[in-house]
Amino acid sequence: MNILEIKNLVKVFGGLKAVNNITFNVKKGEILGLIGPNGSGKTTIFNCINNFFPITSGDILFKGKSIKGLKTNKICRLGIGRTFQIVKPLSKMTVLENVMASSFCHMQSIKEARSHAIETLIFCDLITQKDKLAKSLPIGGRKRLEIARSLATKPELLLLDETAAGLNPTELNKAVDLINKIRDRGISILIVEHIMKIIMNISDRICAINFGKMITQAAPNEVANHPEVIKAYLGGQNASG
Repeated sequence: MNILEIKNLVKVFGGLKAVNNITFNVKKGEILGLIGPNGSGKTTIFNCINNFFPITSGDILFKGKSIKGLKTNKICRLGIGRTFQIVKPLSKMTVLENVMASSFCHMQSIKEARSHAIETLIFCDLITQKDKLAKSLPIGGRKRLEIARSLATKPELLLLDETAAGLNPTELNKAVDLINKIRDRGISILIVEHIMKIIMNISDRICAINFGKMITQAAPNEVANHPEVIKAYLGGQNASG
């Protein structure tokens, strides 16, 4: 069963087709990787899914129903969570307050929101940081907080935009563990990531794009050895090494 379907998606900025007739789907319970060089259209696709950018043509279906044109907050309430490549927590608020703010997507009272936020921080291994100001966290902590804020909206599909960028090896391992834990909860994941070792190891399938167009979509080992992927994205390096 497909939880997300992208159908002939086109996004034009002026005369530039940033996304050019892209079609793919995310199956319920899977991790789908989205790769491509900088400027290939990956984050633009995320922004179209959440309607930060209105799409030029095509359609986006979530659980079989079109979400084209819906407001961003409505899309979130339907069950699509999102992290951002550049993390911007509510810097003057604590870690707990940041996650509580997201919890109000579904929670009606402060007590409910606080309880849900604490559960989410425990899951994300951030509970010991709950009373710290969000701006005081190192990059690894801010990345985990970004995920926690998204999980607090109770998504069925989570869009992860370069969650591993800037992390040290220990933090990378923790990030991979957290992503796998999220999938084990039954949450489907669409992930953009430039660290090939990570995305090749955690993804069930991978879509590779370049210049806004689909190159291929297949199992990780097939994508890693696809000549056009190697040429466009890996610079001649084999990703499976």
